[in-house]
Amino acid sequence: MVDDVNSDLKSRIDSTLDALRKEFSRIRTGRANLSILDGIRVDYYGSPTPLSGVANMTVADPRLIVVRPWDRKMVPAIDRALREANIGINPVSDGEIIRLPIPQLTEERRRDIVKQVKVKGEEHKVAVRNVRRDANDMLKEYQKDGEITEDELKKALERVQKETDAGIQSIDELVAKKEKEVMEV
Repeated sequence: MVDDVNSDLKSRIDSTLDALRKEFSRIRTGRANLSILDGIRVDYYGSPTPLSGVANMTVADPRLIVVRPWDRKMVPAIDRALREANIGINPVSDGEIIRLPIPQLTEERRRDIVKQVKVKGEEHKVAVRNVRRDANDMLKEYQKDGEITEDELKKALERVQKETDAGIQSIDELVAKKEKEVMEV
């Protein structure tokens, strides 16, 4: 029982950390990163298709993403989809390939992004604390039902707190790393 609660706690904290990593990968930092193109859909002969399904995307240098459509007829549709995606990047098309120059972030924009990063980090800390609350409630319920003793409850609650602290520390590390990445010129 206690082991089930612990393994559930660990998996839920891990999934929270994974969700935070995924959100951070979508935040533009002034460097070329293909994850900013995730979720962009292109009209491919009438059906919305992921950009990765109609073109090859590569990071040519730290400030440039190159999108190479497999079918030249798709260049205008891809160009339109990139403009409509509103990701803050203006596509430059030469008829064969599309270049996405990543603009330099201003100091003010960097500070705004850092604020967003901190807010996301705090939201995920709250999620970890909610997982802790659920685990603690379940353990107290087990103790109330007589399935575990008072000493076992105390040890289990300490383990839950230790896992929670580790999860929150991981979130703090992710936030600090992303902050540094954003503020780097």
